[in-house]
Amino acid sequence: MNPLWIIVLVSLVLNIVFIMLYVSARRTPYYIVYDEETKSQLKRRVLHLKEDLESELEEFDVTEWERQLEKSLEEEIKGLQ
Repeated sequence: MNPLWIIVLVSLVLNIVFIMLYVSARRTPYYIVYDEETKSQLKRRVLHLKEDLESELEEFDVTEWERQLEKSLEEEIKGLQ
């Protein structure tokens, strides 16, 4: 069989597969519809996580973090020697 025919057949099969995948992706929705109860639960959870993160950021001490980082780097360097 001619190699050109093999290339044409493989590209034809791949095009058919890609078209099937495209049609399948177009039929499925890109978003999920939630009921009102689930929406409100998700909103409460996100707000709670946001408040937790903000409180942790307020308590975060950059100088202490830098000191601990330098200490751990020094320990790693000593471990390599």
